[in-house]
Amino acid sequence: MIVEPLLADSAAKLDTALVLVFASADDYQPFDPEHAYSPKEREPFDALSDRFLRAFESCLRFFRTWERVREAAPSETFRDLLLRMEKLGFISSIQVWLSLRDLRNRIAHEYLPGELARIYATIIETGVPEFRRTQSALGKRLKA
Repeated sequence: MIVEPLLADSAAKLDTALVLVFASADDYQPFDPEHAYSPKEREPFDALSDRFLRAFESCLRFFRTWERVREAAPSETFRDLLLRMEKLGFISSIQVWLSLRDLRNRIAHEYLPGELARIYATIIETGVPEFRRTQSALGKRLKA
């Protein structure tokens, strides 16, 4: 199958974002809400959350590009987009992605150490495995 240039470009951008979040995840050490982190010590956590945000947004851009290139009509709602991506095998479930969107929204507004610890743990425990699944599905779909 020939991959359309627009889709190939979107997939390449997504892969770049995913590689970065995976690199942060590989070096992740759990956040201790009792520890007073220096700005330098916070950098890996800030990188993780920033890379998560970029990977999430890159996934959504890829999903919308896929729709424009491969589907008859674009989804009217975010939920419809996720349902289509679930049917195509790009995501595991709508519920996981709705929770990732909620996580994305919370990242920008949380500063309490206990909540930050939960956010970082959720990125590692839910976001990263889901992104790995999406990357795998992407590779299989583009090769098919």
